[in-house]
Amino acid sequence: MRRIEYYFWINSDWAYLGADRLEAMARKHGANVDYMPVDLPHVYSRTGGILLSKRAPERQQYRIIELKRFCKNLGIHVNPMPKYMCPNGDLASKVVIAAKHRGLSLQDLTKAIFKAEWQDEKDISDAATLMEIVSAAGFDADALFSAAGDSSIEEEYRRYTEQAIAAGAFGSPSYVYNGELFWGQDRLSFLEDALSES
Repeated sequence: MRRIEYYFWINSDWAYLGADRLEAMARKHGANVDYMPVDLPHVYSRTGGILLSKRAPERQQYRIIELKRFCKNLGIHVNPMPKYMCPNGDLASKVVIAAKHRGLSLQDLTKAIFKAEWQDEKDISDAATLMEIVSAAGFDADALFSAAGDSSIEEEYRRYTEQAIAAGAFGSPSYVYNGELFWGQDRLSFLEDALSES
């Protein structure tokens, strides 16, 4: 089966906006989405990126304008400035990797985490809150949290981050297919072209 490498930050509002379209596209073209959560602040530190809070006011304001446009176009609500915006995503990312090892639905899990931050005003960096989010989405939170604490999961998370950089990724979401990088949910149509042509 064809494989789409999906490098994303668990705090990425843009990844949230592209989540359903990515999976629908993969199903249509008989491809598998390989979920690889990354430490985006580390990616930024290596690739010249700037954290949102440190960007110029003009760039921060335009982000909000673009989010509103895409939300309207896609019919998805995102609060551009949630109460707990972009907290530490390490634990949530490792929970996703633990779920990946169990063959669980990463689309459902990641969307639940995205929604909790960008719609429900929840702090996904807080362990107790994250457990509630995972449980409410229908997953065995105790088992996933236990597995997420294993050093091998931490190593895998760091490996994904390095692989993203090696693939040329510098932001989230980034998709790689047949060695070609597509950055941003607004480039999904180009990814679909590549899938159609291969």
